[in-house]
Amino acid sequence: MSTYKELLAQRDELEKKIEAERAAARATALATVRELCAEHGITAADLVPSASKSKPRAVGTVPAKYRNPETGDTWTGRGKEPVWIRGLAREAYLITPAA
Repeated sequence: MSTYKELLAQRDELEKKIEAERAAARATALATVRELCAEHGITAADLVPSASKSKPRAVGTVPAKYRNPETGDTWTGRGKEPVWIRGLAREAYLITPAA
């Protein structure tokens, strides 16, 4: 029966062998991929589509839709409603656009 120290030494030896085999397999795989890419004219951009190809998201401010006449506070009508308009008829607080 093996002792604890012998088993630890065997494990260390196996881990070194595993790492060496993994590195060799990785090198072989990379060489194969590079060869195939060169043969078929494939670029890195073909393999990994970048995020820049997607349409940019529109970012901007939304104009206020409601105004509190007492304080001048405004609300766009999006998100959680403010306390000053909660439970009230919103039509009374609508901002009329300038003509």
